[in-house]
Amino acid sequence: MEQWTTLIIVAHVLIALAIIGLVLLQHGKGADMGSGFGGGASSSLFGATGSANFLSRTTAVLAAAFFLSSLGLAYLASDKPRADAGTVMDSAPQGQPAPASEIPKPAALPPAGGGAGSRSGDVPK
Repeated sequence: MEQWTTLIIVAHVLIALAIIGLVLLQHGKGADMGSGFGGGASSSLFGATGSANFLSRTTAVLAAAFFLSSLGLAYLASDKPRADAGTVMDSAPQGQPAPASEIPKPAALPPAGGGAGSRSGDVPK
């Protein structure tokens, strides 16, 4: 099972690199203006618009393959059996509660409103 995971990860990375390369090869929308004024794009391997169609279709196919490999990796990651199939509470240590005599008591708080700097005459009426 780990061999399949490794194979899909390698294919996933190669597909991602191919998508990056194809996107960088494609022309932007403003690049077609130069070919209209004799930019020389008509003498390319695929013709004036053939390269755009070929690159965009290849990018779409690779994007679909990338999506499918992502789903395959997610399935393989979630399909692994877990060693402890129980809940969090099953793994909590079981024991007797501590007796009340061993529970530390909180420190005594000073009385409310009876601080050293408070005077009853400071309250406005």
